[in-house]
Amino acid sequence: MEINQKKILVCSCEATMALDGDGLAKLMGDTNATTFSHLCRSQLPEFEKAAESTDGLIVACTQEAPIFIESVADLEENGPALGFCNIREKAGWCKEDSGKASTNLTAKMAALLNEAALDIQGTPAVGMTCEGALLIIGNSEQALEAASKLADRLEVTVILSAATDVLPPRVIDMPIFRGQVADATGHLGAFQVNVTNFQPSSTSARTGFAFDGVGQSGSMECDLILDLNGGVPLFSAPEKRDGYFNPDPSNPVAISEAIFELADMVGDFEKPRYIDYDANLCAHARSEITGCTKCLDVCPTGAISPHGDKVEYDPYVCAGCGTCASVCPTGAAKYALPAGDLLYERLRTALITYRDSGGKNPQLLVHDDQWGDQMIATMARTGGGLPANMIPFAVNTVTQIGWEFLVRAAAYGAERTGVLIGPTQRDEQAALVNETALAELVSSGLGYGNERFLVIEEFDPERLEEKIHGLTPAPGLPSAGFLALGRKRSVMAQALQALHEAAPSPVDVLELPKDAPFGAVEVRVEGCTLCLACVGACPTGALKDNPDLPQLSFNEQSCVQCGLCRNTCPENVISLTPRLSFLEAARSHQVLKEEEPFECVRCGKAFGTKSTIEHMVDKLADHAMFADEKALDRLKMCENCRVIAMSEEDTQPLAHGNVPVPKTTDDYLREREELRQKAAEDMAAKGLGEVKDES
Repeated sequence: MEINQKKILVCSCEATMALDGDGLAKLMGDTNATTFSHLCRSQLPEFEKAAESTDGLIVACTQEAPIFIESVADLEENGPALGFCNIREKAGWCKEDSGKASTNLTAKMAALLNEAALDIQGTPAVGMTCEGALLIIGNSEQALEAASKLADRLEVTVILSAATDVLPPRVIDMPIFRGQVADATGHLGAFQVNVTNFQPSSTSARTGFAFDGVGQSGSMECDLILDLNGGVPLFSAPEKRDGYFNPDPSNPVAISEAIFELADMVGDFEKPRYIDYDANLCAHARSEITGCTKCLDVCPTGAISPHGDKVEYDPYVCAGCGTCASVCPTGAAKYALPAGDLLYERLRTALITYRDSGGKNPQLLVHDDQWGDQMIATMARTGGGLPANMIPFAVNTVTQIGWEFLVRAAAYGAERTGVLIGPTQRDEQAALVNETALAELVSSGLGYGNERFLVIEEFDPERLEEKIHGLTPAPGLPSAGFLALGRKRSVMAQALQALHEAAPSPVDVLELPKDAPFGAVEVRVEGCTLCLACVGACPTGALKDNPDLPQLSFNEQSCVQCGLCRNTCPENVISLTPRLSFLEAARSHQVLKEEEPFECVRCGKAFGTKSTIEHMVDKLADHAMFADEKALDRLKMCENCRVIAMSEEDTQPLAHGNVPVPKTTDDYLREREELRQKAAEDMAAKGLGEVKDES
């Protein structure tokens, strides 16, 4: 079998799985394809033969991947690009009779193989260097014990927050201080730690630690931190901060695991750049007026911070949860693992292949590629596995899923989409729950019913299997096939339109909750002066002016309800109405307000609204600066004619003499003395003599 110029090798795993090899080969367009039964052992030469004759090779097995990789290692640069696809635990090991799979199961296998055959782009990465400078923070002998175990591998410094009753070690081979860590910033290889009451240990301490000098405040740099203090961690979401270890001090196993991992934390490391950020699409702020803060509100690690009118992503702190991308209304934040639009191309490929292969009632199970994969494997090995019509869809983390993914899945025909939450996502699922609720609102509002989109939080394989096998078919969704091209908003609009066209109960307008990413802008036209400040503030172009006429128009489909227009409006005449409109008018700019233009009284050029200019003239008519009729006429001129008119006037605005010099105390004293002398001279001239003060 061959897909996308990649040869596909399918194995029945010694006939233990339900597999219709002929049917699968037919779906792949190759009726002569061979299905293997023991490819990883007795038929391994068949794999090696295929590897020598093709550039791309996918093996429908993940368990024995190391065997296959090792067997072609000697081919080096001439070897094929290897890929693997798990059709055993995700499909073949199920409640169906072995040896012959149902149409749904065969269609699912075809969907999984076609998805695996897609070309995967490389994900950009950032590098971090750790030279082994470790800071251990604690208040007991645990800190010293951990330091002694790591001192031969790392450059250790210990800060004891309270250690007067701790007996100093026989040999002190690391710096030991007393102090309180106030806070810390940074990441693996670049931590900055602020310490108060900082004192070095005394060399002469006998029965317990003593410390020299007066406590001081300062900061220090380190590559790694082992925090054994307990209590409040130095970072939010501490388990997601690379280089920061915060085991429970009462759990020796957790401490040992941290020490074991720290011992090998020296060298160069790479992590994916999880988020592609396009500042041009960001709706955070304009002119220091805040609009959207969704990404800032949901980021668990503090990797996102305001930066003027935009936000700034720290890829070294970002842990890749993807919640920012899921809630971003404009698509400015886009999850980059996988890169590009591959996530949605995978989704489209899986669902359309299943449909075109004869599969019925498709249901989608979104899961992460670690814990979720393990749960599916456990169900397959110990129970009945996944239902034949449930297509597993692996992602890096399920919290990257937003409602645009959910409505696309529905538009492609997924009758239900369940998102399987793992233990590590329990504290981060709020955004996902909100996104699911929004998709559910759209589904119910269009007449598709409820429970189309589920957040599944179940950590027991048996109970999970019971739950997913209890899901009944829910037909009635469209089977669209549009390509996931373009920006987030345009593709989302395609999906919503497909759902609306096939809706059992279509509506023109669907009300949405506050902070939803769709809605209308309402303008109180009698108070609007067409200053167009809202147009300059709008980040998506939903509000637009007309270069030829005093006019304000609005495109509802482009509005993300960020509120920048409302917050910027000087007249306070703008309000937001969250809703989802399916009307044709919502897809194009509609005029909200227009006025008759005012023409320059000198050249006839339109340069403002008639109401604004007349109002301004009326207000300033009694002002002293506009008492002259010519000055008042200048208000009725365009910017060019106004300058010309002022240059033609005889009066020169700067010809009014020198600017008076401010008087000082010395000036007043001098003037008083001059007046006194003048009065004395006048009295002497009149023969009155000097008047003496008799008081």
